Amino acid sequence: MLTRINARHAGYGVAAAALALTALLATAVLRGGRPDPSAATLAEAAPAGTIARYQATLRDTPDDYRTWAALGAAYVQQARITVDPAYYPKAEGALKRSLALNGSDGNHPAMIGMAALANARHRFREAARWGERARRIVPSDPDLYGVLDDAYTQLGDYPAATAAVARMNELAPGVAAFTRASYELETHGDDAGARRVLEQALRSAYTPSDTAFCRYYLGELALHSGDLDRADRQYRAARTADPSSVPALQGIAKVQAVRGDLGAAIQGYRQVVARVPQPQYLAELAALLRAAGRAGEAAGQERVLAEEQRLQAANGVVDDLAASEIAADTGDRAAALRHARAEWSRRRSVIVADALAWALHLNGRDAEALRYAEQATRLGWRNALFYRHRGDIKAALGDRAGAARDRATARDINPHLDLTIPAIGRAT
Repeated sequence: MLTRINARHAGYGVAAAALALTALLATAVLRGGRPDPSAATLAEAAPAGTIARYQATLRDTPDDYRTWAALGAAYVQQARITVDPAYYPKAEGALKRSLALNGSDGNHPAMIGMAALANARHRFREAARWGERARRIVPSDPDLYGVLDDAYTQLGDYPAATAAVARMNELAPGVAAFTRASYELETHGDDAGARRVLEQALRSAYTPSDTAFCRYYLGELALHSGDLDRADRQYRAARTADPSSVPALQGIAKVQAVRGDLGAAIQGYRQVVARVPQPQYLAELAALLRAAGRAGEAAGQERVLAEEQRLQAANGVVDDLAASEIAADTGDRAAALRHARAEWSRRRSVIVADALAWALHLNGRDAEALRYAEQATRLGWRNALFYRHRGDIKAALGDRAGAARDRATARDINPHLDLTIPAIGRAT
């Protein structure tokens, strides 16, 4: 853990890095250039045709290590688009075949593919190892810095993440790089900088999916700062730009939920999970159903979610964080703590720190919980749920003044935070 003095020094370093990153991004946008397609939008065309072409090539030239690496990367993308983790073992097989054919310094695409696969499976230390191996070979590949940023952010190594995203923006300014940079600034407490970077990305977006992606995250910034009108406008603009955008539909439903229109929100979420039944969306729908008093329907969604989680685990995905949050939301205190401890043993991001703090609080272990709540807020992220959790923990310890300050901070950040539906209020 950080001492108080080290935390102050870390905070100063983070602020300086954020300022430098903002300046770098402004320069990158002025240089112009065609933005990279966003890797996170769900509206991208599925690479099924690409996969078929790679497979055909490999039938004719089975020792083509480059095509094996490309096939592995395509399988990772297909898993994300379809929310089908069965593609992960296929990706692993293709990438390992590529490395078996050529494990030398000339096969960095397979190494970057292995890093992306490890990130997708939440094996972030493994992802960082593969990424660093690739960096020693091709230090100028922007895709490399994308996977390193993802890995180090999730591990809680924020200086390394800042360096990676800055280098990515230097090498390939575009939507994928800008949106990572925006998240970096947001998590370090610079909401204004995060918004400026997203707006710059929006101006450089040239495809409907990229435009929708930028609009969606502008909506997320607004939602978690309590500006529901702006959030709604951005989510709806995202859907206008790309009617197939599932995140845009989810964002609209979140605003409806926070405004208290649970019926409309549930209807919206049913459309979301029908199209993309990913665990996050299922958990949010279940939370809304419980808040609306529809416990039976919520239990049904939770059974679907449990089956999704079993399928993910069977295909190599490790996600005790989601399991801890769901257990906490549904009253299973012991499971919440067990899963949070397991996740903390693997990675130490501020999000995991908050989950562990809250699980400890639910189990009456507030002195220990406070230490992790301090970890969760160490970056200065204006995350209302973090401060509300820390306030409740302080209240349980009898620190009334500290609890009042933290609860007031949470209200200042987001006056619409609704603790009856915590899954909707989480900024991720």
